[in-house]
Amino acid sequence: MSRVPAPITRLPKVGTTIFTVMSQLAMEHQAVNLGQGFPDFDVPERLINELDKAMRTGQNQYAPMPGTPALRDAIADKTLACYGVRPDPATEITVCSGASEAIFNAVAAVVHPGDEVIVLDPCYDCYEPAIDLVGGVAVHVGLDPETFAPDWDAIRAAITPKTRLLMINSPHNPSGAIWSAQDMATLDALLADTGIYLLSDEVYEHIVFDDARHESALRYPGLRERAFVISSFGKTYHCTGWKLGYVVAPPMLTAELRKVHQYNTFCTFAPAQAAFAAMIRDEPEHYQELGAFYQKRRDAFREQLGRTRFRALPVPGGYFQLVDYSAISDMNDVEFSRWLTIEKGVTAIPLSPFYAQAPQGQRLVRLCFAKSDATLAAAIERLEAL
Repeated sequence: MSRVPAPITRLPKVGTTIFTVMSQLAMEHQAVNLGQGFPDFDVPERLINELDKAMRTGQNQYAPMPGTPALRDAIADKTLACYGVRPDPATEITVCSGASEAIFNAVAAVVHPGDEVIVLDPCYDCYEPAIDLVGGVAVHVGLDPETFAPDWDAIRAAITPKTRLLMINSPHNPSGAIWSAQDMATLDALLADTGIYLLSDEVYEHIVFDDARHESALRYPGLRERAFVISSFGKTYHCTGWKLGYVVAPPMLTAELRKVHQYNTFCTFAPAQAAFAAMIRDEPEHYQELGAFYQKRRDAFREQLGRTRFRALPVPGGYFQLVDYSAISDMNDVEFSRWLTIEKGVTAIPLSPFYAQAPQGQRLVRLCFAKSDATLAAAIERLEAL
């Protein structure tokens, strides 16, 4: 027997993520994987060409710690075009190795042991581990279980003198709900006379439907002065494996975030930064038309789901579709997702892992429609047989 003691875990509540578990199960059973949220169609050709060009012209060494000047300038101009404010590239924009790194950096920058962080359930699974690792306390507040809108009375009740940070996500993963202008105004008023910081996870910012406007925290001066606003190139440009994102934050917050970033990854994949700078500058129509691109997929997928026994919930934004399977089974969502993968050959993600405590009797799973027509057709053919 080993004489080396077992480590005292820093993350006692964490195992392998549900996304990894379900994707592995999908591979084992050759299921159509509508679980993990990655597109299975091509990256823009221009982006590939610019990446190749950057590598072949020697841009293969360390990038500047906060990101290349060209990319930060492009982000600043894009932010002005989208939200009416141009952050200072030198002091307010930081390029990170994906939005997940950005989230960890932001939490570590401002949360100290014993500080409370309000998270809104269902929430993405990296939020609470980031809080736990710095000794913070995650305070879970449920969104409305049907509409996934914020419960303002519950949020107000959760705020204490120990509250240091509030984390929001719009468009929302897993539900696709989006925050309205009224929601953002309410949030602005709620935080106005507090010392609470805001983390606004906006990785699906360009995937909003039905002529809705993405209500970025950057549009609201009172929120902007206290917010880390996080974006993802992987979600916008169909290249999740490249792991690039960025944070826009006021100078005092950016300074603290960069202290963490420089000792976490220091810098981010240099050739991709050159490629994204070129895409943002020369092909803005890609992100401008992304909502329409995905709305066609959403509408087609929902029409196909109408031929099944699933009940599709509304999807205002993002590329996930929640479905209620109550008419099919009374299994809990984890059991149902395993059964659907193993027995029926389609992989979904159960909703309960996004909660500290899921609503009693909830029968919802998440399907990703950021897939090719062939992939979605193959999945629907199997789901129709249920």
